[in-house]
Amino acid sequence: MAFLLSLSPNPPQNPKFSSLNPSFPTTPIKTLNTKRHFIINTASFCILFLAPQSPIPHSLAEASAPPKPALNIANTKSWFQFYGDGFAVRVPPEFEDIMEPEDFNAGATLYGDKAKPRTFVARFASTDGSEVLSVVVRPTNQLKITFLEAQEITDLGSIKEAAKIFVPGGATLYDARTIKIKEDEGFKTYYFYEFERDDQHIALMATVSGGKAIISGASALSSKWDDNGVKLRSAAISLTAL
Repeated sequence: MAFLLSLSPNPPQNPKFSSLNPSFPTTPIKTLNTKRHFIINTASFCILFLAPQSPIPHSLAEASAPPKPALNIANTKSWFQFYGDGFAVRVPPEFEDIMEPEDFNAGATLYGDKAKPRTFVARFASTDGSEVLSVVVRPTNQLKITFLEAQEITDLGSIKEAAKIFVPGGATLYDARTIKIKEDEGFKTYYFYEFERDDQHIALMATVSGGKAIISGASALSSKWDDNGVKLRSAAISLTAL
């Protein structure tokens, strides 16, 4: 999965940006899934990662701009919902579980040896293997050094700053949004990114819960995204922290 490249300890290169829209309009997301209520804070990243000696002009940062279109996603209520440790995700029809036995045993210890962390906590693929949905869970202190345990994804920084964590270097970023999902005790914040790298198109959804980052990513060849992108984007965005 290309989005796992962002977990490398080496600082990634800045992602490329496909549009010029430095403002942060708020727009609703149009979806048929009535159980999840979204508030979208849309952000583009054309100039966010310029060198420190070239800060964003104050007037440009505050310029008004029309909101982005709502995300194009499908109704996933009829899809199988996979429940993992602290998360749930909807799996597209006809996708198969491709987790290997060693993936499930990776977290086990033997004679006090240090447990090897699992690369994936869930992984599904289309029958031909060309489309993949994966979920990764990582302690937030592996992603960013903080004095306090992160409880919300905003503790890792703004959506601009967190792009350095979740979007691999050299990727072309097409979309980035802050999504707030209504829960019983308020709203839970998620970051959504959609980008392309090495002929792979990826939709990624991330949040933080209990000091752990939960990341879902759905990918396919860029040439197939026009046909299957709505399905894959919907799978990634179905991530729910439990």
